[in-house]
Amino acid sequence: MLLISTGHASASASANMPPGWVIWSCYLAIGLGTLFGGWRIVKTMGPKITKLKPVGGFCAETGGAMTLFLATALGIPVSTTHTITGAIVGVGSVRRASAVRWGTASGIVWAWIFTIPVPALVAGIFYWGSLLIF
Repeated sequence: MLLISTGHASASASANMPPGWVIWSCYLAIGLGTLFGGWRIVKTMGPKITKLKPVGGFCAETGGAMTLFLATALGIPVSTTHTITGAIVGVGSVRRASAVRWGTASGIVWAWIFTIPVPALVAGIFYWGSLLIF
């Protein structure tokens, strides 16, 4: 969007690829994010929510996949992280409600709630700051 808004790329040229440096920058950002932050997500999704046995993991993954297929067929945009987290909590709560660490689960939900407004606030602050500077 930045390239289009600054005139460096055309919005109507659907066949044109973005410049190579943009593609490689995205690859690098995704790779570094996975390298430095991916393990935290795996640690939180795994043993910090509930203890999963192999059959429970299979059920959570199957339930999450079915939810994603159904949502896609209905044209509903959903997050894969939301669906798999819900499935893991569901598998843990089927055993017993106390098997789920509800503090961790509620922390994840609060992180989802703040995901949109906090970056919007930070972007707004930087936008107004850039207007003052430039």
